[in-house]
Amino acid sequence: MILARYFLTYRPLIVLALVCGFILLLIQVTSLSRHQGMGSLQQKTKADMNRYMLSLQQTLDRYKDLPRLLSTHSELINTLLYDGSNDAQMRANLYLEQVNDVIGASDTYLMNEEGLTVSASNWSKDASFVGRDFAFRPYFQDAIQGRPGRYFALGTTSKKRGYFFSYPVEHRGKIIGAVVVKIDLNEIETDWNDVSTDLIVSDEDGVIFISTRKDWKFHTLTPLLETDTQRIYQSMRYGDYPLTSLNIIKREQRDDGSQLITLVDADTLRNGALDDLKSGEFLLQSTPVEDAGYTVSILASMKPVHKQVLNAVMLAAFVYIALVLLVMVVTSRRRIVKERTRFKLREIQTLERNESRIRDIIDNTQAGLITLDKEGRVESFNHMAEKLFGYSEEDVKHQYFSLFLSQADRSVCWQHITRAALSELPDLFIEASGQRQDGSGFPIEVTIGKMHREDTKRFIVTIHDITQRKEYELALQNSQAELESRVRERTIDLTYANEKIREEMDLHKNTQNELIQTAKLAVLGQMSAGINHELNQPLTAIRAYADNARQFLKMNRLEPVATNLSEISQLTERMAKIIHPLKEFARKTSGHTESVSMQSVKEGAMSIMYGRLGREKVSINWPKNLESCYVLGDIVRIEQVMVNLISNAMQAMETQENKKIDILLSSQEAKLILQVRDYGPGIPEKELERVFEPFYTTKKAGQGLGLGLSISYRIIDSLGGQLSVSNHPEGGAVFTLSLPADSARDFSQQLTSL
Repeated sequence: MILARYFLTYRPLIVLALVCGFILLLIQVTSLSRHQGMGSLQQKTKADMNRYMLSLQQTLDRYKDLPRLLSTHSELINTLLYDGSNDAQMRANLYLEQVNDVIGASDTYLMNEEGLTVSASNWSKDASFVGRDFAFRPYFQDAIQGRPGRYFALGTTSKKRGYFFSYPVEHRGKIIGAVVVKIDLNEIETDWNDVSTDLIVSDEDGVIFISTRKDWKFHTLTPLLETDTQRIYQSMRYGDYPLTSLNIIKREQRDDGSQLITLVDADTLRNGALDDLKSGEFLLQSTPVEDAGYTVSILASMKPVHKQVLNAVMLAAFVYIALVLLVMVVTSRRRIVKERTRFKLREIQTLERNESRIRDIIDNTQAGLITLDKEGRVESFNHMAEKLFGYSEEDVKHQYFSLFLSQADRSVCWQHITRAALSELPDLFIEASGQRQDGSGFPIEVTIGKMHREDTKRFIVTIHDITQRKEYELALQNSQAELESRVRERTIDLTYANEKIREEMDLHKNTQNELIQTAKLAVLGQMSAGINHELNQPLTAIRAYADNARQFLKMNRLEPVATNLSEISQLTERMAKIIHPLKEFARKTSGHTESVSMQSVKEGAMSIMYGRLGREKVSINWPKNLESCYVLGDIVRIEQVMVNLISNAMQAMETQENKKIDILLSSQEAKLILQVRDYGPGIPEKELERVFEPFYTTKKAGQGLGLGLSISYRIIDSLGGQLSVSNHPEGGAVFTLSLPADSARDFSQQLTSL
């Protein structure tokens, strides 16, 4: 409001100041943009001129040594020595004609010591040089004095421009004539195609003899003196051309040696217009070529610079006016913003009171709760978390969450936070080792979930101290180790007695099924710890949602209550899905052979193994089109074999960072072949034959008894298939599973799907 009243009071002065500032800005922008444009144009034209000079020099250098080479030829020397011999003259004519066609010159001819042309490449043409006297030409005078000659002029016979190279012909130390090569420079002019720049080449008198503008030829950039004009006319160098200067009405010398000129053509003067590229302001730069006797100049139109200046001025004016209008709009809206600010302040106070109530609930929960921003830095830290880790909230605010974890567990949590910030991932639930402020460690259960607030993704971390549970687990492991020790002792006692009994016993099919079921239960035992962790997370969440719902009921806020109850329902469904693989895997086989879909086998095996795969970060590449592939067998037994092969592959890669399993599917002689490949160290060659023997194992103590592959081998054999093992050439083991295809289905369709 104060600013608005101030503007109304001093409006004339402000308008005047704005206008003056606008004018000063335009002047400054004009000067700066013109300077920049001139610099860019000068660099570009300088580069173009150097490129053209190099092209011109290369063209001339192709021919400069040809007269010297021709002067040594015997045919030409004989022609000069025997001037009256028609045969020698004809041979020289034919030779020069042939040479001229090969080198692509305009004309090549031979003159005697008086300057009379004896032989020429154009001897058969009407405008032949034979018999013509060119003693007045400077290139002949240079050659007859023993020097190589270079000269530009109009031909007196052909009336065409040409550049002449000459060289003396010597015999026994005496100069008896000269050889001349004339080249046409029209191609050099036609090669230039930049419409905004023009190139000219002028001689030592300033006469333009090469130009990309046809009407500039035989003119000068500066007027000639009368004596110079008469001298050039007498030499017949440029015929009867008037050799007038170009219409340069203004010339400005710059510090860097270039010039700004204003050039007007005769046609433009008659029409009274300067809007053609043939007229206007040009930047002129020249470079003399001393040893060649000519100067190369380039003229660049200033229209691009003027356009650049105009664009810059228009942009500056637009920005200045836009800023002035913006200030005016901001000034007029200040009062509205002030009212909105007061309204928002009341809203913020209400939100702060609500957040205070929520904070009281969080602080009184029995779990450590930590909220993180999208980069994994601490935003809030409840009292239980302070009690667990020994930090205060002020100490750890804006610190990374990895501060509370041991070094071994930081990477897992950090990778999850990084990936979840970019895409949708399920919540992370792991057991880790916590790090207190005093450096001591303790076991914790960590759940990292996502939450959205103000359209920004954040994370909430739930921490539970599981020290007591770990002590119970340790006691259980000690009891199990003691039990295993007793079992081993008892096994030693029974081994001797069983040796004779094994020789008389024949394994019965029912015994094999029981052994298979036992192996399955052993796998279930390995899965129990992981499923326990999987169930703890939804149970913790259910408890939190129930507590929150109770608090919301007290506040009579029914909508959040309904949301919490919906989340509890989804969590119970998730627990049911976690338990379902246990029931499926634990059931006994029916013993009947039936059609089995390989897609169902995949889904069953993955539902059993997904917990371990997620924890150990193992990826499995399954083949496509499994839904159209069927085999004859027992789905429970085939699932058990696949689970065993995948589990063995995971254990083979337990020390690796990148764990991957490839599963390939093919067909051969009415059988489907499934290959399971890991990327571990492989199996020693001498041990390959023992892999399927009972009690053979390469695992560490406590990881298995060596019955899994033996049981899998017998299962596949009983189903009419085969199970074999080999090492992959690039590393890792490959287990090949061959099963009979279902003949009742279209086997050709199965082959096509593979």
